[in-house]
Amino acid sequence: MSSITLRFLAEPSTVNFGGKVHGGTVMKWIDEAGYACATSWAKRYCVTAFIGGIRFHHPIMIGDLVEVEARLAYTGKTSMNISVEVRSGDMKGGVMTKTTECLIVFVSVDSHGRPLPVVAFAPGTPGEMALAERAKLHLDAARAAATPEK
Repeated sequence: MSSITLRFLAEPSTVNFGGKVHGGTVMKWIDEAGYACATSWAKRYCVTAFIGGIRFHHPIMIGDLVEVEARLAYTGKTSMNISVEVRSGDMKGGVMTKTTECLIVFVSVDSHGRPLPVVAFAPGTPGEMALAERAKLHLDAARAAATPEK
């Protein structure tokens, strides 16, 4: 499975001091959806290696319907780059708004935490190809930023 969407209601237990869903809760949901997507693809346990480019566009209100969509964007030898988009909205209005987005890298591991190969993902649609290219560019930029200058 190369994508998964989790849906649920934003509960009062997730409220922050401003009366909206806490950003840390949104990040937890993102990690859970990413894990489900990565594990479904790899068919084994996966660990989060990197979360980058997280962007909070709009707050999520308590009582909103929330969708967290995780889509496989690109695979390396042992890693999976997963694009996650969070949308929310009032169920009475029926309109969902993008609230948060980011890219997560998961690594498939064995019982000792050693990386294991994953099946390569081959984008099949123009949208999947564009997403794969965006993931590669983001990954290259993150690597360049992490590499110390000589």
